[in-house]
Amino acid sequence: MASRSVTLGDKLTEGKTKIIYAHPTKDDVVYMVHKDGITAGDGARRDVLPGKGVLACRTTSNVFYLLEDEGINTHYIGMAAPNVNIVARCTMIPLEVVMRRIATGSYLRRHPDIAEGARFEPVIVETFLKDDARHDPLVTDEEIVAMGVATPDEVEAMRRTGRRVFEVLEAAWAAHEVTLVDCKIEFGRAASDGTLLVADVIDNDSWRIWPGGDKHRMLDKQIYRDMPEVTDAGLQALYATYAQVADLTDTFVEE
Repeated sequence: MASRSVTLGDKLTEGKTKIIYAHPTKDDVVYMVHKDGITAGDGARRDVLPGKGVLACRTTSNVFYLLEDEGINTHYIGMAAPNVNIVARCTMIPLEVVMRRIATGSYLRRHPDIAEGARFEPVIVETFLKDDARHDPLVTDEEIVAMGVATPDEVEAMRRTGRRVFEVLEAAWAAHEVTLVDCKIEFGRAASDGTLLVADVIDNDSWRIWPGGDKHRMLDKQIYRDMPEVTDAGLQALYATYAQVADLTDTFVEE
């Protein structure tokens, strides 16, 4: 799966779209290998999109490079191969932090009184516990602290950093007349010193992006979720969309 030029250590963990391997000689970094899998509905729908891992690695690299350039602490170090990132080793916090600018998707199901397309000023930040068996429930700050998942200071830092991440990415997409509707990020504690870092991935599965603010022109994973039936032609069209997004994020880091 990884380039032959990368010597991977032991496999540490595997998710639906990536595998984490130890570095063979350095304890404080790991390799993150992006898989070609794509999933939806807590993994109920699963397919393979050949080449997606390379595109995801490229998009994630562009995004994290931009965030680092804007002074946001992340686990990103670099690309080790077309589908492999090298990142700081972290203990992941089992939360998804979601920033919402536009009301759509699951937010509307939880708030049927809100009209689709309503704009939030400032951006709304919601936190979900990563637990597929419970369908990643929404959790409050108090619940997060009571469960021992994060400290009050970490909760506040994740919210503050989440808004900053959204601000940076929103501006980058706006330069292409693309609306960043919402975005999901995760955090980890650096193995070296416990520093809170934006971690995991931020790729085309992590956000909703609507060119010209038009939902019908979406470029993100929602296309896959909305497919009534997955076909080879549909997957090919989806791949083209993911490639387009990777090309656009290349401009995030161009001098």
